[in-house]
Amino acid sequence: MNEQNIARHWLAIIAPKAAPVLATSTVLILARIWNANGAEHSVGNAVLMTALSLGAAAAGVCASIGRAGDSVIAGTAFAASGGLALAGVAGYADGLSLPLLLWVLATAIAYGLAARYWRTERRDRIAHERQTSARREEHAHIERVEALRAGAQIEVARTGAAYAEQLAQALITRAALPGFDPQTLTQAGLPRLSTADKWEAR
Repeated sequence: MNEQNIARHWLAIIAPKAAPVLATSTVLILARIWNANGAEHSVGNAVLMTALSLGAAAAGVCASIGRAGDSVIAGTAFAASGGLALAGVAGYADGLSLPLLLWVLATAIAYGLAARYWRTERRDRIAHERQTSARREEHAHIERVEALRAGAQIEVARTGAAYAEQLAQALITRAALPGFDPQTLTQAGLPRLSTADKWEAR
């Protein structure tokens, strides 16, 4: 049994590893652009970003302790909360020191959370590859056994057909000789052909 192997492009391999730093960097860049366009020391903007960040965090808490306990929704809500907090601080602060510090912290936390998912995904992939390899070996073994069995059956059928043909030829040759008596052959215990062998001999 042959299974198709698909080689992944190097961008498809690198993209998940670069996603956390790209996300936090994008938030930082957009927040600094927002800062340059009037968000610096804007109390209204700071209050808005704080409220949005607290709302996202509350949504994450509700999703994590709710009846369903959906970890995906909770993780998304907490990530949104952290991103909004980073954007609010980066947009409101004067210099780049505090935004860069928060960017480093947010990136480190994002990679720490992503590492758990990557380890789980790697374990699942290895388990799947092992199961696939075991299944492939089992199917190959079954194919080999069936091929040997079919070959043995073909060889037995070929040997039987050759024997029936030789026996029929001997009977024909013997019948052509003078003084042939079929009753004598029957009394001598000559093996009888089955119906299938008779058809093979014809």
